[in-house]
Amino acid sequence: MPVRNIPAYTEQTLIPLNNELTDYQRPVSSKNMRVQTMLTANMLDDDEANNFRRHFRKKNVRVQTDLSALTLADEEINGFRDVSSKDRKNAPVQTVAITENIVSNRDDIQIDRGDVSFTEDDTIKDRKDSANVTEQQILTTTAINYEIEGGISPILGYADEPILPLADACTPLTDLLHNCLFYVQLALSETPEQPPDQLTVDESAAIRLYTIEWDAPYRSLYSMLNFHLKNNDKEKLVPYFKYIKLLVTGLVKLPCIPPLTVWRGVTKNLSAEFPPGTKVTWWAFSSCTTEMTVLENNMYLGNQGDRTLFSVEVMNGRTIKAHSHFVTEDEILLFSGTHMVVQSQLNPAPELYIIHLKQIIPEEITLEPPFEGAHIYPKTQRHWYHKKRFAIPICSVTILFIGAIIVGVLLATRTKINPIAVVCDVPFGVGTTYVTGLGPVSAVLGYFSNSKELDVIVVNQNDNDVIVLFANGNGSFTNKGTYKVGNIPFCVISADFNNDNKRDLATANFGDDTISVLFSNADGTFQAPMNYTVGTLPNSLISADFNNDTKLDLVVSNFFDNTISVLLGNEYGIFDTPVTYAAGDNPTSVISADFNNDNKLDLAVPNYNNNTVSVLFGNGNGSFQSPMSYTVGKIPYSLVSSDFNNDNISDLAVANSGEGTISVLIGNVNGSFQSSIYYPVEYFPFSVIAADFNNDNNPDLVVANRESNSVSVLLGNRNGTFQTAIRYMVGALPSSVTSGNFDNDTNLDLAVTNYDSNTVSVLLGMGNGSFQSPINYGVGTNPFSIISTDFNYDKILDIAVTNYGQSTVRVLLGDGQGAFIAQGIYTVGDSPSFALAADFNNDNKSDVAVTNSGESTVSVLLSNGNGTFQVPIICEAGQNPSSLISFDFNNDTKLDLAVTNSGDNTVSVLLANGNGSFRVAFTIGVGFTPSSIISSDFNNDKILDLIVTNEGQASISVLLGIGNGNFETLTTYIVGIYPKSLISVDFNYDKILDLAVANRGDHTVSVLLGIGNGYFHTPIRYRVGNLPFSVISSDFNNDTKLDLAVANSGDNTVSVLLGNGNGTFLTRMDYAVGTTPLSVIFGDVDNDKKPDLIVTNSGSGDVSVLRNRCK
Repeated sequence: MPVRNIPAYTEQTLIPLNNELTDYQRPVSSKNMRVQTMLTANMLDDDEANNFRRHFRKKNVRVQTDLSALTLADEEINGFRDVSSKDRKNAPVQTVAITENIVSNRDDIQIDRGDVSFTEDDTIKDRKDSANVTEQQILTTTAINYEIEGGISPILGYADEPILPLADACTPLTDLLHNCLFYVQLALSETPEQPPDQLTVDESAAIRLYTIEWDAPYRSLYSMLNFHLKNNDKEKLVPYFKYIKLLVTGLVKLPCIPPLTVWRGVTKNLSAEFPPGTKVTWWAFSSCTTEMTVLENNMYLGNQGDRTLFSVEVMNGRTIKAHSHFVTEDEILLFSGTHMVVQSQLNPAPELYIIHLKQIIPEEITLEPPFEGAHIYPKTQRHWYHKKRFAIPICSVTILFIGAIIVGVLLATRTKINPIAVVCDVPFGVGTTYVTGLGPVSAVLGYFSNSKELDVIVVNQNDNDVIVLFANGNGSFTNKGTYKVGNIPFCVISADFNNDNKRDLATANFGDDTISVLFSNADGTFQAPMNYTVGTLPNSLISADFNNDTKLDLVVSNFFDNTISVLLGNEYGIFDTPVTYAAGDNPTSVISADFNNDNKLDLAVPNYNNNTVSVLFGNGNGSFQSPMSYTVGKIPYSLVSSDFNNDNISDLAVANSGEGTISVLIGNVNGSFQSSIYYPVEYFPFSVIAADFNNDNNPDLVVANRESNSVSVLLGNRNGTFQTAIRYMVGALPSSVTSGNFDNDTNLDLAVTNYDSNTVSVLLGMGNGSFQSPINYGVGTNPFSIISTDFNYDKILDIAVTNYGQSTVRVLLGDGQGAFIAQGIYTVGDSPSFALAADFNNDNKSDVAVTNSGESTVSVLLSNGNGTFQVPIICEAGQNPSSLISFDFNNDTKLDLAVTNSGDNTVSVLLANGNGSFRVAFTIGVGFTPSSIISSDFNNDKILDLIVTNEGQASISVLLGIGNGNFETLTTYIVGIYPKSLISVDFNYDKILDLAVANRGDHTVSVLLGIGNGYFHTPIRYRVGNLPFSVISSDFNNDTKLDLAVANSGDNTVSVLLGNGNGTFLTRMDYAVGTTPLSVIFGDVDNDKKPDLIVTNSGSGDVSVLRNRCK
């Protein structure tokens, strides 16, 4: 809010100013102006004075006191400014008296668990008057109170008021606010006939009136309005309703600003009053600033003593500069009822506490829209790129800090290396894999736990967190925990942002347009994140000192809005509001180096959609020049800078994901680059780094090839050219690669994040798919189907088996060592055939559903959570139900069932009642003798579809979902004789679902590769054992390619077919099991992170467990 005032007086006053008399008179009122007298003015008592903000005026509107000096006393904590004169003795006595009265209650900061309410006085913005008096920004908190969730707006009902002219809307305030209608007239006189933003004159003037400061000692409209809002005094707010209706009507017509961060501060430690998760509501209208200069000014918070800063992410502020009394102020106004949640607390420096709040849309209305169709909050738009499981661009590894680590390693190790370097032609051996979270996409190295071994930090895109892997000193790593960051993090970097000699973290969060900064505690743990809003879909970030102030800054590439964001940092690790610069079309990553040799850091950005690299020269002050573009290969995704030809000029290497090449651009001394030289690598190169991996003092290249599950190593020739790539296999969908000396042997090693296999592969610089002999467990007569899950919640897999010959289900609890113990047996319907586990009554426990083929029913066993089950619930199905699946087919958030009925050639859709029971809703005809069923979205319309094996006519039926639980037949495919079981996975990694069908009659498995529209290519058949009955798929030999396992009921074996990764398979290997194996599943029964096989043997009445012995 403004801190200057206007000359508005009801009587003539003579005030000495620099030995000069200045005559102040009240302006002449217009005819329709209602004049308020001193008798009707609302005076302030001592308590209210704490919320009063002093002001001083521009000289061109008459200055009451000398403006040649400005002092800010400790009393500023109460939101008050004092003005001192060169000739203080000439100042009016009454002004001094008022000053002393106002500042007498300096420590009156109220904290109350019942209501968090920051008054509008909290923020005063930087201003300069025409007498060259500079006012520093002050961020203060006058009253900090908690608001319990569920509070009701104190101005509820204002929206029912009519829209009136401003003078009429303020008529109820004439007895409450001193000389109110004079200021109304002033606001109207300053408002143009055609206000900006398509507001009416009265709407624009209402906003302008809000910004005007009343003459001391009388409180302004904004001050009194917010005072009553803060105190939740609805009775005293009713006279303001007509004005509020006009004010909010004007505000909602203004465009919503993009999400940004605003700041407030106080010289107290309030961290204990704002625990994470606390929901906070500001009932006052709040004027805010995005600047934070107060941190660096000893006159305010300073750098000693307790200080608390509030960092607030807001989403619906309005910029009111065009409608303000102070036309030079970039003021952002927040609505009454702004609702937030405390995200985190930080302690970046001694005695400095930062409380991070984020605005959210409240469940209950905190401010009514002033008219139908008005939007208090921005309209929510769900873009296609937010809905992708694997969004188009992912962040590559941040090169700057990895390069710094590599340089440090090299400098430390070269002194130990013999001057006659031995060149290694094959620098890496077989990789070691470490489990991470879901979707690891980026990694960074650093000495987080000590100063001797490099640790690894991995960002998990699907878990929205980072995982810490501590080095053991021998090239192996141990998981030490995870930390939450923003939504869909794509990149992580490490640096000391707050100058405490501890390595901190920063992530680019693609899903919520933010970056997260996590300060280190020096023991390998990290504080809660501090989030900053940047551009749309940020996917990469780097850190360096771009403005030469010895403090680290951040640069972020924003994929969707074709920009980069520059955030300048300070000594506390806090970053300014980002400044954006244009890049190319869809930038995917960013690096920094001095390309034109002017000792200023420049930027280079690959542009995904126009096959170029943009180079932006730095000005040395944190700003950058317009980009210059250079053509590279198709869909450039990642880049690195190094001196490849030893001419002391930075060159570039770019991974071109769309054509399987690397572009090398040799740099010129003026910062320009020569035409690209292309080197072939594997399919879809996604991340590239440079370092000397074979100890010949030449930079080499390593590329992570996402779609070929490999890394390519290109050894440099010292002249800017590279040798043919050497390929090393890693995990599924490698997304990022980094390097360091993990085993302290003076050789650089590699670490690769594998997105689809949720692992990190470690290749230190310099399974074959077989199984053990089976163990058998007795279960019952003619065991038919088997399922595996954790029934007793001990984090160990258990199994349940249907016994066809005795109409029971047997439950065996696992012991975690690969063995099982019989728990109990449960009677179900006649001839139970197929079983599945799911939570059917929404109690977070795994229940069991069984098809009873002898009596046309389904039995549902509800779990007790301890490995035991309740008496079955019987649900009707079709004739001779043979298999079933469970999904939410009608989008009511309840799991439904789809059952194949072999006796009447139908599929029954049983919709859930929510209590574990079901009702038949639809019956769909299919082929003869349907025996197995699966569900997924096969035509990419976001609706679940079905595919059914028709055992009686050697076919499968494809049924497309409608969305209400019903399905329509699309087509059928001839597969093999008596198709008995089928599965759906992506065998050839084209992101389209494929099929595998076990054909009992011709002893084959048919593989059908998907097209993506619900149709499939012609089946390819593979011979397996006799009478195959069921089929599953997993990676059994740890080569990141999906394999098949088939239970062969005719020769008592299981066939394993290893996959080639392109949808084809090798010749089978057979393993002996029990008599008449019917069902096979996989799971890690011995907690060694490898898939084992469990087989039900109907003829011998037992279960076989084949433990995986791959290394």
